[in-house]
Amino acid sequence: MAAAESGELDLDAFAAEHAAGGFVLDVREDDEYADGHVPGAVHIPMGQVGERLDELPEGRVLVICRSGNRSRQVCEFLRSQGREAINVSDGTMGWAERGWPLER
Repeated sequence: MAAAESGELDLDAFAAEHAAGGFVLDVREDDEYADGHVPGAVHIPMGQVGERLDELPEGRVLVICRSGNRSRQVCEFLRSQGREAINVSDGTMGWAERGWPLER
């Protein structure tokens, strides 16, 4: 489902929003992020999001992890804090499988 109303974006919808300047939050661990991430993604490991909320911009945050599970949990937390958080289904793994560029 591509619609953000579901709280999730598929990779095509995410790629379009990312290209338009959407804020991307990568919640994987340090080593995973270093191995390759969506270009421009801001890195805050899942376990640190609560204490680093002030580093997130107001407005929509696109949350990505490896496959969409950790990011879904972070989205639930962010929404409980009154933030607009959208999960990227298929995550960085799906992005890489499509042959799309990764930053290292």
